[in-house]
Amino acid sequence: MLQVDIAAQTRNTFGKGAARTIRRAGNTPAVLYGSKIEPVALELNTKDFTKSLLFINRRNAVVSLKVDAGKTKHVMVKEIQSDPVQDTLVHADFIEISLDADMNLEVPIKFAGKAKGVDLGGEMHTHLNSIVLSGKPLDIPDFIEIDVTSLEIGDSLACSDLDIPGGISMLTDESKTCVSITTASVAPVEEEEEAEQPAAADEAPAEEAAPAAE
Repeated sequence: MLQVDIAAQTRNTFGKGAARTIRRAGNTPAVLYGSKIEPVALELNTKDFTKSLLFINRRNAVVSLKVDAGKTKHVMVKEIQSDPVQDTLVHADFIEISLDADMNLEVPIKFAGKAKGVDLGGEMHTHLNSIVLSGKPLDIPDFIEIDVTSLEIGDSLACSDLDIPGGISMLTDESKTCVSITTASVAPVEEEEEAEQPAAADEAPAEEAAPAAE
């Protein structure tokens, strides 16, 4: 799993007005939560924090959070709030974790290569884009890769075919299909509608409706 270092400072000001002041100073207000600690109010340098978020890019990552240049806490990003109009950071939540305790995480599936069946005119269908793995945080991979090169028309791969690292268990149903190659579907050709027959020349025009009384 990805690892990234982030520095933070505790804060003693609260409320919307204080949060706006923090953001104007170039920082982002945040809160650290944990099962064995009281919530801790923090602020982070917005520019540095944004770089870290771009590096993580919505993937699972263990954050080494150094608070007030003191002891480092291992956390994960729980939630990021941003301004929908200005696309600027508004608030962040972190959750403290233990590197020695198992946790469940959703891990994306990465499909590699081009299936033989596709070269022969078939279609590849992805049925799952992610699976749930359980294990110690640093042992859980960033993604699970599937090589589809050898798949021919009619072939498929299930979760049971995935290469899961040792010490990690998969919570997703192993019988579920991840990817399949099928015969290319052919869209039915719609029959052309018959041209409308022109109205008879001697057909009387419809009578105009009488105007409604005012």
